Amino acid sequence: MNPGHWLDFLVEWMKCAFTGSAMELQEHLQRARELDRQDPLHKFRERFAGLGGKLIYLDGNSLGPLPVEAACLIAGVVKEEWGRELIGSWNQGWHDLPGRLGDKLAPLLGAETGQVVFADSVTVNIYKLAAAALHRQSGRLKIVTDNLNFPSDYYVLQGLIKLLGKEHQLIRVASSDGISLPASDLVEAIDENTALVTISHVVFKSGYLHDLQAICEAAHAAGALVLADLSHSVGSVPIELDRWGVDMAVGCSYKYLNGGPGAPAFLYVGKSLQEQLEPQLAGWFGARDPFKFEPDYQPAEGIGRFLVGTPPILSMRAIEPGIQLLLEAGMDAVREKSSRQTGFLIELCKEQLEPLGFTLGSPMDPARRGSHIALRHPEAYRIKMAMISPADGSPAIIPDFRTPDNLRLGIAPLYIGYEELVLAVGRMAELVRAGEFKKFKNELDGVT
Repeated sequence: MNPGHWLDFLVEWMKCAFTGSAMELQEHLQRARELDRQDPLHKFRERFAGLGGKLIYLDGNSLGPLPVEAACLIAGVVKEEWGRELIGSWNQGWHDLPGRLGDKLAPLLGAETGQVVFADSVTVNIYKLAAAALHRQSGRLKIVTDNLNFPSDYYVLQGLIKLLGKEHQLIRVASSDGISLPASDLVEAIDENTALVTISHVVFKSGYLHDLQAICEAAHAAGALVLADLSHSVGSVPIELDRWGVDMAVGCSYKYLNGGPGAPAFLYVGKSLQEQLEPQLAGWFGARDPFKFEPDYQPAEGIGRFLVGTPPILSMRAIEPGIQLLLEAGMDAVREKSSRQTGFLIELCKEQLEPLGFTLGSPMDPARRGSHIALRHPEAYRIKMAMISPADGSPAIIPDFRTPDNLRLGIAPLYIGYEELVLAVGRMAELVRAGEFKKFKNELDGVT
């Protein structure tokens, strides 16, 4: 054993702290190490920065770590493209970057080229697409979503309803358990008056994976359009937008794509629909001839019409290395490992954490589960604080918290190993048994 290796340190610490049998811990570790040894994706871990030391990072479903190549790339962009070429870089790759990067991402979305661009934030992109869709669907006054969706998506729709004269009705189909929602429940709410159906492909709290194809088939049969938020699914589960018949989609690039904090989002519009949607938020980068500076807006042909303002080049340039890593790994391999790891994690949690008051807040069925696991506990927030601010000598574990009682553990298969999951669950059990969380106040930080 190499005593300088951080995992070896954690194992030694766990042997001292683990209150179960030493044989039980050793069995879990042996199994995990064998799974890591057989893992074809294990080699990708070394291509990320910041994952050494006494740290287990289980928050890549909120902010992915820095790809080593991205750090080198941005240094070169700043020094050479901005620092030396100055404004000339616009004609040496900057101007075409939103579309070129979109085409790079397209295989991870199951999309042909010419249907994806990077621009703005997820919220702004939802506004752009939802506004254009409601304009096209004039006369239809229902917007169907569910009560598991991300709140920002609701806020956009509520604002549009006000802007359009408060004639539209927002229908939020309720989940019976707060975790999942069968497609049949959503389909029941879709009728001939439905303009738009919009859901998060993977639910942000529970990790529930919607049957997007079934939703699209029902929506299209009723003449409705579908807008999917892929923020928690892109880079974690295989996506087939073209094959499923999805009309529009948005997603962020800073979670499983590892594009960096606040990195630009992307949007997708199927080719058959692009010319039918008239942008309701128009800007010069989406104009047909932006450098003619015409006083009246004429939309660009194709996906480019959904651009608005000048793209943030530095942050957008940082996205590509993360996409490349996923393309190299292959989404089938990523999904296979993710399903095995989330199942392994659930098994550990049932054995070690359920007796301590934790309950599973994610689907048991791997086919309906994304790549993060939610654990529910009345003291979830204070437990989270104890995990990230441990006592001297114990490992730090980085999850995140979602109100009212959800601890989310993100599984990013490119850099998370099975052994880390054993150690993380063991550490969580120990800090709850010891009452370490009680020294923290139940007052939320600015970012949880």
